[in-house]
Amino acid sequence: MRKFFSFLSGAMIGALVGATAALLLAPSSGEELQARARERVMSLKDEVREAYEARVAQLETELESLRKRVKPEEKVEEKAAEKAK
Repeated sequence: MRKFFSFLSGAMIGALVGATAALLLAPSSGEELQARARERVMSLKDEVREAYEARVAQLETELESLRKRVKPEEKVEEKAAEKAK
């Protein structure tokens, strides 16, 4: 368990040092860096939203086709139930 915590703390410290170095050595100012990061996040957010909407539309179409297939089968079952009476 001690090795795990040692590894975890080393990884976190390494990530912090790496992020700090990246910010300090970046060729652009902090405001420019924030603006680029914000644009990338917004772009990613839009892509995810578009993918979500496309998948929802696809699943709704599949669901509708499955519902159409089930309806004739239900009619067959209803007719069988009526004949059994």
